[in-house]
Amino acid sequence: MTDNPVRTDDTPFALSHLDALEAESVHIFREVAGEFERPVILFSGGKDSIVMLHLALKAFAPAPVPFALLHVDTGHNFPEVIEYRDRTVARHHLRLHVASVQEFIDRGVLRERPDGTRNPLQTVPLLDAIETGRFDAVFGGGRRDEEKARAKERVFSLRDEFGAWDPRRQRPELWSLYNGRHAPGEHVRVFPLSNWTELDVWQYIQRENIELPAIYYAHHREVFRRDGMWLTAGDWGGPKQNETTETRLVRYRTVGDMSCTGAVDSDAATIDAVITEIAASRLTERGATRADDKLSEAAMEDRKREGYF
Repeated sequence: MTDNPVRTDDTPFALSHLDALEAESVHIFREVAGEFERPVILFSGGKDSIVMLHLALKAFAPAPVPFALLHVDTGHNFPEVIEYRDRTVARHHLRLHVASVQEFIDRGVLRERPDGTRNPLQTVPLLDAIETGRFDAVFGGGRRDEEKARAKERVFSLRDEFGAWDPRRQRPELWSLYNGRHAPGEHVRVFPLSNWTELDVWQYIQRENIELPAIYYAHHREVFRRDGMWLTAGDWGGPKQNETTETRLVRYRTVGDMSCTGAVDSDAATIDAVITEIAASRLTERGATRADDKLSEAAMEDRKREGYF
């Protein structure tokens, strides 16, 4: 006798779409572990990097994750997210490298922007951390559904010795075959969530019961209106004299620098409510809530060419 159930119908076995996405991401993590010497995972405490870390933990369990974590800290991050980041690192006994934008400003390498946002200033600290740590593969949580420039990226995205991205050097990735070859000084950005959507991410968070920072769910917050977005008041430079704050029920679809990440009006306080809200939305999360992507039609692509995420 066998304990294995016997199939009595002719229905072929198929993975669910979340199982298929998970399997692809796990394969990517293991492929990088086999091809590269010093990979690192970009981890900010945002939902995509949280899911990415969860997948890495699954990929190598019961062994520890064989990669360090790297966070480019603008100094204008949401306190709830930084607290989550540090608690997660401690819980899983991970190594965290922090590249501080404030440190580069204090040294005179970078200058504050007139609009107060530090998101575009992350490129120099990121590239410096990659060079200093001699990282040859850098995992990022970017997804193709987020933004037009990210839709152009391959899963393995080659960066030159200056950290720059050239769309013309993109490599074919037929049959899930990934080419990690790179010259000395170059590195590869790796995107395990490329084929996921925002809805996939939330459905996976629900299925896996993954904890997130509370700001992803509806809460009352003091905000002010600028350029059509609700921004959080703070020492970064907001609000200005002609801007008034008010307390609103909001949540965040994406988390970045406080100076350019907008909240959305929402009463979605549970994961089921968030999934329902996202399924009905016709705006991408970055299109609705990221001021730095609205600077021009090619804002993200221009930053990526300079070495941005």
